[in-house]
Amino acid sequence: MRNIILCGFMGCGKSTVGRALAGMTGRQLIDTDAFIEEQAGMTVSAIFDRFGEADFRRREREACETLAGAQDLVIAAGGGALTFAENVRTLSATGDIVLLEVSAETVLRRLAGDTTRPLLQRADKETAVRELMAARASGIPTIERADL
Repeated sequence: MRNIILCGFMGCGKSTVGRALAGMTGRQLIDTDAFIEEQAGMTVSAIFDRFGEADFRRREREACETLAGAQDLVIAAGGGALTFAENVRTLSATGDIVLLEVSAETVLRRLAGDTTRPLLQRADKETAVRELMAARASGIPTIERADL
């Protein structure tokens, strides 16, 4: 069976929906960020701090390539993974992509107090969320979009 790839902004529910979907379909859930952390032996935040975002995106691209080679997975892709056309092509070759969308207010509520998201480690998280959401929305490669 083809993989199911869940994508969307951080805090949109990819992991939560992924667990439910994996349970309903008997598939294994793989979170790309957790996969990268396991491979690297360090957290995403540590990768950003030590090596920078470009290195993390390289690792993310490699994770997409590896996971696309498997079958019967529910893949919870990192928040920015599918803003790169290469990752969209790689994952869509063996899976169906589902975009989960939520409002900035929902993201802010869900991530209040979260210190694990490197791109939100700013004094004004609301501005960071809104700016990043706008940038990503305009940069998402053409994929079928559905409000869930």
